[in-house]
Amino acid sequence: MSVRPVTTTTGRLIQDPPFARFLFSDTRSAGLWAVIRILLGLSWLQSGIGKLGNPAWMETGAALQGFWTRAVAIPEGGSSMIKFDWYHSFIQGMLDSGSYVWFAKLVAFGETMVGVALVVGAFVGIAAFFAAFMNFNFIMAGTASSNGLYLVAAVMLVLAWKVAGYYGLDYFLLPRLGTPWTARTTTTVEAPVPTSGAADAI
Repeated sequence: MSVRPVTTTTGRLIQDPPFARFLFSDTRSAGLWAVIRILLGLSWLQSGIGKLGNPAWMETGAALQGFWTRAVAIPEGGSSMIKFDWYHSFIQGMLDSGSYVWFAKLVAFGETMVGVALVVGAFVGIAAFFAAFMNFNFIMAGTASSNGLYLVAAVMLVLAWKVAGYYGLDYFLLPRLGTPWTARTTTTVEAPVPTSGAADAI
């Protein structure tokens, strides 16, 4: 089945292929996204809650300071964990300014809020975007671990934002933002214009 572009007054809209429409726009795929969303959300929630109860994150920021210090360290005869100079300078600047004290709290609260939003299915696209952003920064700082897999999952949830929260609070939230889910469609039928003869006969 070929995909035909739709011509509008401002350009051409290239329609998605059937599989992409099913995966990212069809509520029949909502169950799959619910599983991925909840598993990813539980991971973020567990990580965030662990930080909220840790003084090294919530008071001194020492945990984040240690992470940044290891990331920017350049061993003798080796190279830094951070492979991009601009990002190395950014983290070094955050270290030098003592920003880890307040930034550690931001990380802890951010991870927790993202986890809650994904688990309950509220504003999934936005929550997944911030999850992907955090994974991106962890990777940029030289921490691979599970961040690559989590980044892919988060990006996929962003693409599937319309249906990823269908079995969640987005079912009620998104219609109020102008993105309604409804099984009914409204068809507009134009009435035929009467001919002059028909008009004269009335």
